[in-house]
Amino acid sequence: MTLSQLRPRLPAVLYLVAVTAAGAALAQSAKTYEPHVGQAGKDVVWVPTAESLVQKMLDMAKAGPGDYVVDLGSGDGRTVIAAAKRGIKAHGIEYNPELVELSKRNAEAAGVADKATFANGDIFLNDFSQATVVTLFLLTDLNIRLRPTLLKMKPGTRVVSNTFGMGDWEPDEVVQAPSDCRSFCKASLWIVPAEVGGRWQLEDSVLELEQKYQTIAGKVVAGNVIAPVMKGKLAGSDIAFTAGSAEYTGRVAGDSMEGTRKTGSSESKWRATRIK
Repeated sequence: MTLSQLRPRLPAVLYLVAVTAAGAALAQSAKTYEPHVGQAGKDVVWVPTAESLVQKMLDMAKAGPGDYVVDLGSGDGRTVIAAAKRGIKAHGIEYNPELVELSKRNAEAAGVADKATFANGDIFLNDFSQATVVTLFLLTDLNIRLRPTLLKMKPGTRVVSNTFGMGDWEPDEVVQAPSDCRSFCKASLWIVPAEVGGRWQLEDSVLELEQKYQTIAGKVVAGNVIAPVMKGKLAGSDIAFTAGSAEYTGRVAGDSMEGTRKTGSSESKWRATRIK
C-alpha cells in the first residue's frame, strides 16, 4: 500500500488508538478506585460500618438463608457481602456508580457474586418492598423520610440502623458493637408492626385500639362494662395486651386476629375481626 493510499485511513486509525487508550485508562481507573472516609455522597458522606457492627446488625435481625437483605446506601458492599457469606440473598442500592462497581468486584473476590447484587440508584426511588431485612447507615432525617415506606412493608420486616434513629418510632432493641469498634458502634432494630388501629369485633365485645407504631392502647367494651387495654405491644404480626383480668396473645392476619386468652389458671381461644 502506498503512502497516498494510507493517508485517508490515518484519522480512523488514530481514532481507534484513542478509544483503545481511553478504554484502558477507564479500566485501570475502575480497578484502582478506592473510596476515602468522609467523601461526599448524594445525601451523606461515606463512612463504612465497622465489620464487627455489620455482624451485630445481621445477628439482631436474625437474618438467615430464608431472608432477603437490602442495604440502603450500600457503599463498598460490606453488609451485602457479609449477608451473602451467611447464605442469604442480599442486594445493595448505592447512588455512587464507582462504589457500585467496587462492590461488585468485592463480591466476586469474596466468592459470593451469585448471592450479592448491587444497583446504582436512589434509595427514595428504588423499590425494595420485597426485602425481609433492611439495613442502613443514614442520618436521622433521612431515616424519617424513609419511615413511611418502611412502615408499609410486610409486618415482621426487620429494619436495622447503624447509630441513627427513626424520630419518635422507638427501636425494639439497641445493641453495642464489640470493643474493637472505634466509632459509630450502636445498632438499633425495629420490627415493622401490623396495622391494628380501629374497632374490632371480639366475640360479644368490641375491642377499640389506638396504635402508635408497635405500641397499642384502647379498651374492650361489653355493654356497660369497659376494660382498658394495658401493656399493648406488637412484634410484627404478633400481638399481646391485657384487658381486665385477662391476658391476650395472638397473631394478626389482615382484618382478623386470633390467639389465646389467659385468665388466672384457665385458658381459652379468642378471635376478633375488624369492623369496617
